[in-house]
Amino acid sequence: MKILSIQSAVAHGHVGNSAAVFPLQRIGVEVLPVYTVTFSNHTGYGAWRGPMISPEDVREVITGIEERGILPEIDVVLSGYQGGEGIADVIIETVARVKAANPDAVYACDPVMGNAASGCFVAPAIPVLLRERVVPVADIITPNQFELGFLTGTEPGDLRSTLASVDAARAMGPSTVLVTSVQRPDRREGTIEMLAADDDDAWIVQTPHLPLKANGSGDVTAALFTAHYRATGDAATALARTASSVFDLLERTQLSGQRELQLVQSQEAYAHPRMQFEVSRLR
Repeated sequence: MKILSIQSAVAHGHVGNSAAVFPLQRIGVEVLPVYTVTFSNHTGYGAWRGPMISPEDVREVITGIEERGILPEIDVVLSGYQGGEGIADVIIETVARVKAANPDAVYACDPVMGNAASGCFVAPAIPVLLRERVVPVADIITPNQFELGFLTGTEPGDLRSTLASVDAARAMGPSTVLVTSVQRPDRREGTIEMLAADDDDAWIVQTPHLPLKANGSGDVTAALFTAHYRATGDAATALARTASSVFDLLERTQLSGQRELQLVQSQEAYAHPRMQFEVSRLR
């Protein structure tokens, strides 16, 4: 499998491609990373250095890949944090070019906008671009519960309303939706959930809720779920493998006392997930 991953990159820490590439490689996926920013560290520190890469330069990198004859080999285009507004156009163009070269290719969009705790942390134009132009051309989307609500204009809360929001998202274009950070009011105390739905059914998995802020964990989640789903065509299996790997990554990070994800130290969790959490069918 080859994934063309269009995301941010940081020198210190693990977010964007700096979070997604290594776990994908560890499960045997060939990754072609294309950077939208090259920062010293993620913006959660409040200060960083380095350039935001212009849409023209991102497009040039992708054109160079195309000139090497690689686009027919691409199985998945994956995008995450987009940085500037013009990146959306580049992504949409790239998806069209890849699918023209390989009609079996899919586009997975992690519509990064914010979360329930912090609110929206991207430029005001980005959520609108995602909702109106990017998500409709995606095959897979991986929003958190907060982002799902913005995309669909709904208020996902309990299981019924969250499933209704997922159906609304699927009606926008994507056939498969993974919802992360699901916190329905009737869940067991001290837990958090992920929910996946596609044309076949919907599934949910519950894990302990670890009390830490882990920048980049959503990028790892989106990458692993996309790769597992593409490889198996089975959302339940992809959900179980992803939940297992990401929980072990987060637990190791918490135990380390470090701020940044213990990405490399957790590599066995990607290659050999323990499958310790049960996935339940919803309908």
